[in-house]
Amino acid sequence: MHLLIQLYQYFLDQFYPSFTMNLITIKTFNDGISSHIVKARLESEGIQCFVYDENIVTLNPLYNIAVGGVKLKINEEDRERALTILRSIDETPLTNEQEEIIKCPNCHSTELYSGFKSMKNPAGIVAAITSFVFSVFPIYFKTVYRCKKCDTEFNQKK
Repeated sequence: MHLLIQLYQYFLDQFYPSFTMNLITIKTFNDGISSHIVKARLESEGIQCFVYDENIVTLNPLYNIAVGGVKLKINEEDRERALTILRSIDETPLTNEQEEIIKCPNCHSTELYSGFKSMKNPAGIVAAITSFVFSVFPIYFKTVYRCKKCDTEFNQKK
């Protein structure tokens, strides 16, 4: 009987590692693409990752809030290494096509959100009301940079 349990455990470890790991959510995302970029970086450092809830968020982005976003999970033992890698990713300043660091025009900070969905104009307000009334994903929004320090939204000049 003991041998059978050991064989079963070996089978789970080899073919279904997520069943035997103590998985924790290391980061959540609004879309699957971002989660897979970070997953590739962590896996290149030897940290095994799993993406959860990607399909439901991709099928209907309005479910993103209900399920808590697309989750990237790792083994609890890899937590500190993964957090170090994520911090290095977050601390790397954003650059444009000419490899120049992008800065906030208001406070000159390099701590920015990229791909921020803004609705701070009349078309955005109408889109927000329409999406609320018809329970659909917003049909209009501007993708901008947003400063983490002063909340200024801006487009990168070309």
